[in-house]
Amino acid sequence: MESLSAPICRGPLPWQGLFLAVSLLNFWSLPTTAQLAIVSTNAAEGKDVILRIHNMPPDNIGFVWYRGEGANYRHTIASLAFHIRTYSTGRAYSGREQINFDGSLLIKRVTLKDTGIYTVVVYLRDYKKEIGFGRLNVYEPVRVATLIASNTIVTEHKDSVVLTCYTNAVSTQWFFNGMNLRLKERMKLSWNDRTLTIDPVRREDAGSYQCEVSNPISTAYSAPVELDVKY
Repeated sequence: MESLSAPICRGPLPWQGLFLAVSLLNFWSLPTTAQLAIVSTNAAEGKDVILRIHNMPPDNIGFVWYRGEGANYRHTIASLAFHIRTYSTGRAYSGREQINFDGSLLIKRVTLKDTGIYTVVVYLRDYKKEIGFGRLNVYEPVRVATLIASNTIVTEHKDSVVLTCYTNAVSTQWFFNGMNLRLKERMKLSWNDRTLTIDPVRREDAGSYQCEVSNPISTAYSAPVELDVKY
């Protein structure tokens, strides 16, 4: 990966006026070739991330990256122009971003606040440009889930049991005796799938329960909980 190991020329951009003029003329014009886009990316909090450009035109001479959707100068992260060897940062620059020579954007030590839409404008020769969008999703690493039962020794046809999976993950999957749990009429999951209610319990409900929790970057399992059904 190539990066800017040293500043080229920082400060006010003499070509910003030109960019603004071009933007007023053709900002929303769509390219006739394959649509430029930012590759949407999932990342773990605290890691370094590179937002790459899909369908990059070969004759590019500069890049401008923005936070949010659209080329709003108030949301400018950074700008890079090859032909005049100029690199500049904008109002949305946090000190962790850097445009690489291939046009991609490096964000160091991403935080949950970095989640959102990003925009890149690629400037071409003959005063042409293309614009692309993409999304960065930043997640906390999944912590090991804790599975707690309201009662682990119950009586058939008399008692109910509530199993709760405590997690910071976005997805929860339930297992019974090592296999995916098949819900029965007596079983109900909460809206976020983190709580399983069995009412009333039957002898076939006796066994080992476990929850698997995940988000797009990681997965974890709870310790199993044994349910004993008396009859």
